[in-house]
Amino acid sequence: MTAPGDVQQASAEQQPERRRPAVDASMDLLNQILRQPVDPDYEIVTARGNEPSSRWRWWLAAVALVIGAMLAIAALQTTQSAPALQIERTELISRIKAAEAEQDQLRARATSLSAEIAALREAALGNGATAKDLISRLNSLAPIVGDRAVTGPGVLIVLDDAPGNSADARDRVLDLDLQMLVNGLWQAGAEAVAINGHRLSNLTAIRSAGDAITVDYRSLNRPYRVEAIGNPRTLQARFVESSGGGWWNELAQNRRMRYEVSTLSAVTLSADPGMVLRHARQRQP
Repeated sequence: MTAPGDVQQASAEQQPERRRPAVDASMDLLNQILRQPVDPDYEIVTARGNEPSSRWRWWLAAVALVIGAMLAIAALQTTQSAPALQIERTELISRIKAAEAEQDQLRARATSLSAEIAALREAALGNGATAKDLISRLNSLAPIVGDRAVTGPGVLIVLDDAPGNSADARDRVLDLDLQMLVNGLWQAGAEAVAINGHRLSNLTAIRSAGDAITVDYRSLNRPYRVEAIGNPRTLQARFVESSGGGWWNELAQNRRMRYEVSTLSAVTLSADPGMVLRHARQRQP
């Protein structure tokens, strides 16, 4: 027989050991979040996406390589074509200069022929009183219409674009600016006007062709030299008061365009090469 104390001891040994619950047992959700902050589904998707992303990187690298090769080929072609473009530009400039030189020769020949025609006309009219009166009237009208060279005192006006390379067209001399200037000189009493040596008449056209200004379809180079024959004192004073003078005074002050006026003791303006006699009739007495 066993003693009661032994029975109690054995039963105590056979009972399972009871553990005390953990202090954070009630915080299982927070512990799980701390141990695994990223959702398992995100990890799975990330693992699956590693291989395709590497393929995309290779594909983008191949595209970048192809684009770089195309740009290199285009740059090489541009570099190789540059000498050819320069040669074409030089040839075009040479052709323009040759055409202008030929035009100058034709103008000189036209002036010579005009003088010959005048001599033949005087010889044909004879020495009668009527003929002399007609010749005198023609000689007085010829300088006014630009059919004959004239010499006398006058003014010189130099014009040019504003300093710098401004993109604004109003900082450059336009055909309208030259038209206003010439009209102002006629209004002030100028007897003859020329731009860069080209004589003007009532048939002269001042136009723009691209970025260039043309007089009778001949391009002008900067700076623009406008010569006018007339009384220097009254011509300059009246021009300043004219619409052309006010126009250019505004351009000089607000646009900083070059506008210089000076007097000339003597200037010779050649005849207008474009002035030709198209028709004539004798007035009945």
